[in-house]
Amino acid sequence: MKRFLLVLIALVFVASCTKESGQKGGYVLKIDGNVYTQEDVQAEMSTLPEMAKEFFQGPEGTARFVDELVKKELLYIEAKNKGLDKNKDFQKKVEEFKKITLINQILEKEIESAAKVTDKDIKDYYDKHKEDFMVNTQVRLSHIVVKADDDAKKVYERLKKGEDFAKVASEVSLDKASAKAGGDIGNFKRGEMKPELEDVAFRLKKGEISMPIRLKDGIHIIKVIDAKGSMLEFDKVKGLIGQRMTAEKQRESFDKFIENLKKKHKIDINKDALAKITFAPTPAPAAPAHK
Repeated sequence: MKRFLLVLIALVFVASCTKESGQKGGYVLKIDGNVYTQEDVQAEMSTLPEMAKEFFQGPEGTARFVDELVKKELLYIEAKNKGLDKNKDFQKKVEEFKKITLINQILEKEIESAAKVTDKDIKDYYDKHKEDFMVNTQVRLSHIVVKADDDAKKVYERLKKGEDFAKVASEVSLDKASAKAGGDIGNFKRGEMKPELEDVAFRLKKGEISMPIRLKDGIHIIKVIDAKGSMLEFDKVKGLIGQRMTAEKQRESFDKFIENLKKKHKIDINKDALAKITFAPTPAPAAPAHK
């Protein structure tokens, strides 16, 4: 447990000690010339994860916390005394940490502020995309059944290019009875079809086509000809819509911001050198030796 806490503190805390001269408030901890005031300790405790805060509750918990601060500070001082802060690998990691931190700050400043959505934005989205929040209770389906993976791939590609589903079904479907009707197999409620088909069919919107679905009697591609159901109430999906809109706005703001940055800077990618770069695959872990 102590080892876990020490690692936790080392990772989470940012040293907030000050030099003895000029500190405000009574000190709680002094190590050499460095001082932790009561305010310093409380500030660091406030950054703890909730799980750790519970461990440090009460006078005994606070004493344990300060003991962890002592360990952290002693390790930090010893590492500097040994010159580890001058190590090239350490310096590289520091620079990488600084880079990531600055990137997060610029994203927070430029992207997140531009991606805020209002309650009105969310309601307008709901009103314009009500079909997205329909819970289907009954669907009318057409299907195409083929035997081989290659056949399914060819059929799916034809459909994605815009060929008429009924026409393709009448030409290639192994279900000859439904093929005569353009693949139409009628209306279904939940529980009335094979689970593998139902899981897909009730997620599709009217007019959408599924990916090929392998069943025992062949590979099926289905299309929802019609759907009936009920709308999810706005209050039940408001949070989901807000998240979706925020993510979309963040993506749009990010792309726009990057494009503007590219116009401000000269970027030169050496394609010849790039082509010579190879990445060796990560070796698989060795199998354990059997005795």
